[in-house]
Amino acid sequence: MADNANPTILNAADLPTRRRLSSHSATGKPRSFLFDDIVPADYNDPFATAATDSGLSRSFSSSSSDLNSDSDELAEPIDEQEVYDLISTISDPEHPLSLGSLAVVNLPDIHIVPAAGSSASSRMRTVLVEITPTITHCSLATVIGLGVRVRLEQALPPRFRVDVRIKEGTHSTGDQVNKQLGDKERVAAALENGTLLGVLRKMLETCQ
Repeated sequence: MADNANPTILNAADLPTRRRLSSHSATGKPRSFLFDDIVPADYNDPFATAATDSGLSRSFSSSSSDLNSDSDELAEPIDEQEVYDLISTISDPEHPLSLGSLAVVNLPDIHIVPAAGSSASSRMRTVLVEITPTITHCSLATVIGLGVRVRLEQALPPRFRVDVRIKEGTHSTGDQVNKQLGDKERVAAALENGTLLGVLRKMLETCQ
C-alpha cells in the first residue's frame, strides 16, 4: 500500500499453484477467466447485478464457461487451490505486484464449507477468504477485499457464496472493513462509483 514502500515479496515461482502442471480442465478449456467474461445470466445476487449494471461484466450462456458446467466440476471439483489460483494473480492497487506475491492472499486462509442453512445433501458452498494487508493501517484493504470478491463472484458457479474478510489481528480497523465487505447493499453502492470501478478493472487485468 502507499505507506509501505518495501513490502515483503514472495518469489512467484514459489507460490502454490496448479497452473504450472495444468492450466486447463479435462475439456481442454481454461479454468479461469478475464474480468469481462463471466457472471451467469441467471445469477440474481444484488452484488453481481450491480456489477453487471455498472458495465463490469456481461451475461453469457452457461455453455461458454466450463467453471459453470456441472459435468466439468464433477470431473475436477473446485477446491481451495483452484480458488487461490483465481485470486492470487490479482494486482495490488498500488504496487505492481500480485496479491499472491505480497502474501495478501494465502492458500491456508481459504476455506470451502457448506453454506449456512443448507441441507446435508445440498451442494451449496461458501468460500471464505481471509486477506492479510501488508500493513495494519492499509487504507486500501476494503478495495482489495472488493477485488477478491468481484473475481470470485464472477468466476465461481452460482452454488458458491463468497465471504471475504480481513484476517483477525492483521488490520487496525478489521471489524469495520469486514462489515463493509459483508454488506451487499454497501458493495452494490460501491460498484456504482466510477473511480472505484476503474481501480477494480486495473486490479483484475492480470487475472489468468
